[in-house]
Parts: sequence; structure tokens; C-alpha cells
Amino acid sequence: MAWLGPVFWVVILLGVMILVHELGHFWAARACGVKVETFSIGFGPRLFGIRRGETDFRVSAILFGGYVRMLGEMPGEIPSPSSQGQVLDPRSLQAKPRWQRFIVVAAGPFMNIVLAVAIVTGLYMYAFPKQVQTTSPVITAVAPDSPAAKAGIQPGDRIVQIDGKKNPTWDDIFMKEAFSANHPLPVVVNRHGRDLHLTVIPRMDPKEGIGSAGWSGEQDVQISEVNPNSPAAAAGLKPGDLLMDVNGKPIVSAVTVQQAIIHSNGRPVELTLMRNGKVETTWVTPQRNNDKDLPWRIGIAFKLRTEIIKLPLPQAFIESLRFNLDNATMIFKVLGSIIEQRVSPKAMAGPIGIAQMSNQAAQEGAWTFLFLMAIVSLNLAIFNLLPIPILDGGTLLMLIVEMLLHREVSAQAKEAILKLGFVFLVMIVVFVIYNDISRILAQG
Repeated sequence: MAWLGPVFWVVILLGVMILVHELGHFWAARACGVKVETFSIGFGPRLFGIRRGETDFRVSAILFGGYVRMLGEMPGEIPSPSSQGQVLDPRSLQAKPRWQRFIVVAAGPFMNIVLAVAIVTGLYMYAFPKQVQTTSPVITAVAPDSPAAKAGIQPGDRIVQIDGKKNPTWDDIFMKEAFSANHPLPVVVNRHGRDLHLTVIPRMDPKEGIGSAGWSGEQDVQISEVNPNSPAAAAGLKPGDLLMDVNGKPIVSAVTVQQAIIHSNGRPVELTLMRNGKVETTWVTPQRNNDKDLPWRIGIAFKLRTEIIKLPLPQAFIESLRFNLDNATMIFKVLGSIIEQRVSPKAMAGPIGIAQMSNQAAQEGAWTFLFLMAIVSLNLAIFNLLPIPILDGGTLLMLIVEMLLHREVSAQAKEAILKLGFVFLVMIVVFVIYNDISRILAQG
């Protein structure tokens, strides 16, 4: 029954976002005088609900998604205004000016953006963990036979420029590395006072689908995730633990821990950590892993150390806008990198992946779950705005085309475009679910 947790939390996560999304369509439609026939959480047969006025508020059998059905929304549902002897119902969507239809359609994604901004604003006001950046990114370890090693990168090199970005942080370096798989990445390092111009070609990580150069730097190593039923969980390790020593040696990067685990050959590894200001020591026995590069594992993931920030409302709102704008830019950068083959489509998470993330976030606490909800809500808004037929973005594009043509596109053409869009959307869903399953099997 281990699947019940992920299913429950993903229903909560997506349910809130879908409710907000559909409320946007609903409120805009009502404001524009459009008759709303159905407001449904989920698809398929009606399970239960209530009728308020002319609208059926229902919960349907398939609790994954939702919709607002408006009079005259589907092509061919009502007669064309040119049909002789027939006129449009004045409360149908098609009877409204195109600018009003545009508002009704755009209101859904807009509300998801509002949700993301509101959540992050609240988190900034309550307590927002911000990563502590390393101002001088110095390479402390280079994996053998890695792209960094082949480019001539050595431990002790300080990265002063990467792909045109001067004085980068580790976050900047990671993003440049991740979005440059199989593409040359110019790097300037300072070695003993001399600047050296090198070129690294990150290889595609077969699991994550992003670029990996094989270098790491000195930074606080903090646990972000502990896999259930793993050696780390059995040893009592928890998210937030700050790792200090492994087998008596100081930990300068995540690679230090990984190398100690690999070289243990299954023997217990001694870890010294800090938790809630107290230093503790524990032993972890690695287990065999199917990955040839990481033959032994203990089941943890790492993150950079963070500091807690609390801001007043005006400043929190500004920081939220900046945060969401950066994330939106990142989403488009990922999509562009996939097209340019710098990032693999494997990097995309589907419903199973979102379910796993929501379950993990719920276990870490309300803050993490709300943060994930904000991220996914913004992703949902942007995905819905893509110019794909059957999505809001495809409908908006059609309205823009009709505005430019000063006439309606025929119902037959709209129906054909919607069918193509539906097929394309199903292909995307099948692909991301396949990615999710492949990732689970690889983690094995």
C-alpha cells in the first residue's frame, strides 16, 4: 500500500491548482455574462455535486484534472451566426466579443500564476530558506575520465567565468552545466594566479537527462532527501542534517561522501553530522547499486546550505515576483534546451514523478509542500499557455488568428485542430509517464 501516500498527496496538490485554475475561467465567464453549465473537479461520470442556479458543481470519477463547461464553448455545438434563420444564444461563449473570450480563456493560467506568487509571498513572510552562495567557486574534486578531467580542469582551480558569466556562483555553474549536454561550454579558471581558457563538453546524464561535467567544489553538504527503507533511513539520517566528516576526513563536497561510499565496498561508513546545533556520529552500511558509476549507495540526496529569511509584505511580494519570474525563465530555458538537444526530454516529470515529489514534500513538512505547489502551479500555467490545440494557449492563438483575419475560423477546421491537439497531448502524457516509470526502474 506504499502507493497510497503519493496518490493522496498528488490529488491534494493538483486538486488545489486545478480548482484555482477552473475558478479563474468560471469567474471570468460569469463576469462576461457567459452561461456556465458545469464546474467539475475531475473528468468522466458524475459522482456527486450540487446545482446552484444554472451551474452543476460536481465531482467526477477521474480525479485528475477538471473543467468548466460553458455554453457554446465547443466548435459546432451551436449554430454559426451565418446559419440562415438561426442566431447565437447571447449568453454563449461564441456570442461574446473576441476580447472577452480571450479574457475568459486566459483567466485560468492567470489564476495559477496568482497562486504561485501568493504562496511564495506568504513563505517569504513566514520563513524562506535561501541558499548560502559560495562567492569563490573553487574546484575541490574532479571525477576521473569526466568531461572536466578531459578539458584539463584540476582540483584547486577557481572558476572565474563560464559561458560568458563572470564571477559565477555554484548555482550559475550548475545551470550552465545542466543546459549544455554534448555542447562546448567555455570556462575560464584561475590556476596559481593565471587565467586559463578551457572548453568543457558536459555529457548527458542518462538518468536525469541533463548535462554533467564531473566536477565539484567546496560547499556545505546538507541532506535534502532520505529514501525510505534505505541504509541512510535505517541509520537515522534526516533531511536537513549537515554532514561534516566521513571516516574521520573532512567533507568538502558531495563527491567526498560519494567516493567514501564507493570505496567502502559495502563496509560500514562513519559519518559525523550536525543536527539542531549538536554534533552526532552514526554508522551507515552501503548497499549494492545497479549503477556501474555508483556501485554502492546509502540513499540520500544533497543540497546547498540555506539561511532563513523573513520579510515584510511589500518586500516579500517583490521577492516573490522576482522568484517566479526567474522560475518562468528557467522553464522556457529548459524547453528551449530540449529542442536544441542540450537537455534530454527525460528531464520532464509526469504525473508519477509529481506524485513522488508531492509525497516526499509532504513528509518534509507544510513549507516544502506549499513550495512545491507554487512551483508546479507556475509550471501548469506556462504549460497551459503553450500554443498547443486543446490547451488554453492553443485557444488563445486561434483567437489571435481570428482577430487578424477579422472572421471566424470554420467549425470544421477548429474540430480538426482540436483532434490533432488531443492526439499530440496524449502522446506527451504517454511519454512523460514512460519517463517516470523508466526513472523508477533505474533507481531500482
